[in-house]
Amino acid sequence: MDQKPLHISNRTPLLDRINAPADLRKLPESDLRQVADELRAELIDAVSITGGHFGAGLGVVELTVALHYVFDTPHDRLIWDVGHQAYPHKILTGRRDRIRTIRQGGGLSGFTKRSESEYDPFGAAHSSTSISAGLGMAVARDFKGESRNVIAVIGDGAMSAGMAYEAMNNAGSMDSRLIVILNDNDMSIAPPVGAMSAYLSRVLSSKSFMSLRHIGGEMARHLPKRLEHMARRAEELARSFVTGGTLFEELGFYYVGPIDGHNIDHLLPVLKNVRNSGEGGPVLIHVVTEKGHGYLSAEQADDKWHSVAKFDVITGAQAKSAAKAPQYTTVFAKSLICEAEKDARIVAITAAMPSGTGLNLFGDRFPTRTFDVGIAEQHAVTFAAGLAAEGMKPFAAIYSTFLQRAYDQVVHDVAIQKLPVRFAIDRAGLVGADGQTHAGSFDVTYLGCLPGFVIMAAGDEADLVHMVATCVAIDDAPSAVRYPRGEGVGVPLPEIGVPLEIGRGRILREGTKIALLNFGGRLAECLKAAQELAAHGLSTTVADARFAKPLDTDLVNRLVREHEVVITIEEGAIGGFGSFVLQHLAMSGQLDHGLKIRTMCLPDVFLDHDSPAAQYETAGLNARHIVATALSTLGREIAAQPARA
Repeated sequence: MDQKPLHISNRTPLLDRINAPADLRKLPESDLRQVADELRAELIDAVSITGGHFGAGLGVVELTVALHYVFDTPHDRLIWDVGHQAYPHKILTGRRDRIRTIRQGGGLSGFTKRSESEYDPFGAAHSSTSISAGLGMAVARDFKGESRNVIAVIGDGAMSAGMAYEAMNNAGSMDSRLIVILNDNDMSIAPPVGAMSAYLSRVLSSKSFMSLRHIGGEMARHLPKRLEHMARRAEELARSFVTGGTLFEELGFYYVGPIDGHNIDHLLPVLKNVRNSGEGGPVLIHVVTEKGHGYLSAEQADDKWHSVAKFDVITGAQAKSAAKAPQYTTVFAKSLICEAEKDARIVAITAAMPSGTGLNLFGDRFPTRTFDVGIAEQHAVTFAAGLAAEGMKPFAAIYSTFLQRAYDQVVHDVAIQKLPVRFAIDRAGLVGADGQTHAGSFDVTYLGCLPGFVIMAAGDEADLVHMVATCVAIDDAPSAVRYPRGEGVGVPLPEIGVPLEIGRGRILREGTKIALLNFGGRLAECLKAAQELAAHGLSTTVADARFAKPLDTDLVNRLVREHEVVITIEEGAIGGFGSFVLQHLAMSGQLDHGLKIRTMCLPDVFLDHDSPAAQYETAGLNARHIVATALSTLGREIAAQPARA
């Protein structure tokens, strides 16, 4: 790796000397406390400028320093679960000069990304994948006869997902060496930590103790079976009494901890002991940290400043622009509260995203009717199915990107049984700085192929109010309503939601030449496009399908019959709404006579992170692209225009 010139400052003199972890490893251990302090200061300054994930990164500063100091990265594989806590890791691994571009167009990803750095051996942005990936890497290492450590860092929240336990169960039955760091930053698992705990962890992780345990195990094998079992249980109970690691031991892991994750003097000897041990099999090191550690405003906040806008380092005040219209998420939550006031059977379910889905507001009003099941989307969907089977009206509020994790449950436990689970699908379409891993691109495609589903998309925030009421009224089939991230378009909101006629769209503007058939959040862009087309002398109809399934075939037939050009517009992947329209037209013979139809959807690529406006510009789904598509379909060209911000 090329060495970058060093620029030593008074603020971060040691950090300025580190272009890669190899530079860190040249320092004496006595300097690592200062490195951690400088790294935390750099992280605070950088995120104050860019915004982004914050609290989790602050909590793993010392752990990041210790891991890169003890292990030979990138030869040793270091996997960060989710990756939103990896900003300090990025700073230490040659990306400090770009850290102030994080989550911005052309800049660093907010998560780990294989194409970004050799120090990111596995890309992640959904939780609970690290142990599975790490085990795969460890087994591959063993097959190839290589010598390297594989370390997976996973948070206690991510440990609520079943996939983590599936991986641990598999790892515990194998001899492949895997090191799992459990970053317990909510005190949800750990007993109090301190000097005695640190001492015990050092002893339990030491090669001599592990070897002694191995010898004891071999000796126990030669005892009568009853005595062997008693000896093993006595050793396990003694260790679990002082450490609390029984669960992980039962899964086949050698448990060490808990350790104070902010005390480098406690971390280093344990990590070294585990690194130097020749024993096979998986090891779990339980590290206790604090989200937001080292920055008072974050420490004192309830959410520990999980994700922030740009902020003032001194005051902690975040720079949030005044809203021009209510957020779709808030409109959904308030609409659901309104419906729940009238119907005691309505309950709401979230998978560890109460504030992200707006269900924190619902929970404030109906605490006993709100269920946060943790990072467990599969369970959330089947739990909702069970509620529906007993006559309740469950709303599963799950981001589009996270609902992907529960697809089998949607098919098997909901759709096949025709259970009326209501899916509130937030973050439909492109989501900006979270990028390709969080884009809600695929839900129309993956739900639309399921028999019996009712699928809606809100064209504006007023329509969302009515669609929530529609979901409540649908009691004989699963239903879904999708809506974008961010603010609505500013239309007046109805006082109460009125159920829509199932499978019926609406006409917002009448024309004669071109028909724009929208599904979802690009409705405002369609209306703008119609205005521009009128300036070209082209009379344009704007229709909002509202439903992808069942499709309003009467509306589609009318548009085809009365217009020369029909264009469908959606903020989803290929195979979605436009494909449903084409299927209907093909099967009804309406494509046999030279119909001019175009389908505009997301391009067949994973779009990188950027501002939402820039993403939709790249995707070709803004008003100017709709106009250009209409004109080119008629054989006319539009004068080149600069891209709009």
